[in-house]
Amino acid sequence: MSGDNSSERREPNAAPPPSDRARLRRKPQRGSYDRAVIDEILDASVIGHVAWVYEGMPYATPTSVWRHGDRLYWHASAGSRMARTIDGQNASVTVTHMDSLVLARSATNHSVNYRSVIVQGTAHVVEDGEYAGQALEHFIEHLYPGRWAELRPMTENERKATSVMWISMYEASAKIRAAGAMDDEGDETWPTWAGTIPVSVSRGEPAPDAFVPAGMAPPKVRLP
Repeated sequence: MSGDNSSERREPNAAPPPSDRARLRRKPQRGSYDRAVIDEILDASVIGHVAWVYEGMPYATPTSVWRHGDRLYWHASAGSRMARTIDGQNASVTVTHMDSLVLARSATNHSVNYRSVIVQGTAHVVEDGEYAGQALEHFIEHLYPGRWAELRPMTENERKATSVMWISMYEASAKIRAAGAMDDEGDETWPTWAGTIPVSVSRGEPAPDAFVPAGMAPPKVRLP
């Protein structure tokens, strides 16, 4: 449900939209073009959805994403349709965090609190093997600081089997809802519960496989 009949008030956008395509039209008060806001949401993400077109059919492919500088990266099998055809295509990458369920006193006004980012632009496939290896190192280090140096070095065949793609961060926008229930006027006295129910993703206890030496500490993990 997406109703929200009451207006939300947020601080005005300090940064203007980078392009008309990136401008938020619906609920613009929830939007931000501030790179600090955008980067924070992206850097807390593991999975994104890459929207692209193949032979006239749109696809939204879930994959691991990571930001390094002014580029947002993702990877796929070198033999995949996306890796073989997306270079030079218009594409869009979306990440979303759901922070809470929002329950109102009418079905229409139920909602969720969330933080999301959309990055639009031209997709590029990294052709240089050394550059692709560096990008994959950034991915591992983003999730597990210090781990790359502990791993068996990647072989040339492994690099060739993994395609790395990226999109510029130039046309990026964030959208955030962080509010309580927004009932229609007069609904406040309806006898049902309303409010927010927090939702979070958390790490469990590490479970080593049978070949980990006794007493070896698990790796550091950057995400919650």
